[in-house]
Amino acid sequence: MGTTPLLKGLPLNGRERLLAFAHEVTIPEGTRIFEEGGAADQFWIIRTGSVNLDVRLAGRRPAVVDLLGPGDLLGWSWLVPPYRWRMGAEAFTLVRAHEFDATEVRVLCEADPVLELAVAHRVLDVVARRLLATRYRLIDPGGAGASRQPTLS
Repeated sequence: MGTTPLLKGLPLNGRERLLAFAHEVTIPEGTRIFEEGGAADQFWIIRTGSVNLDVRLAGRRPAVVDLLGPGDLLGWSWLVPPYRWRMGAEAFTLVRAHEFDATEVRVLCEADPVLELAVAHRVLDVVARRLLATRYRLIDPGGAGASRQPTLS
């Protein structure tokens, strides 16, 4: 778990303080983890397995826009009001992850502005990388980039 960018280089005891709000979960293959528009009250760091991120299109099945794997942060909407998922997520394979209580993490961050800024910068990096990956998929849905597993966090 130390390889995920979210937990690297945090201020003093930041990693340990965040991990205090986490517990291990197993998510079976095919399980919908969250739906676009739902309450974003937790987030995960994937230990094993893979998760599809998708967006709903009117009258069609959800379109997969990214594939996440070990070390990746699943969920960033918990950090940005109104705390609603901007995408959906489904376990592509059996997933083992650390699940965090986002409400508690937000309270912790609000009480420690240095930690809050460090977490926000790491989550913003995730958002930027996901936006880029989504853009590539929209430009060339069947291209070489569509079959690779991005190294996003």
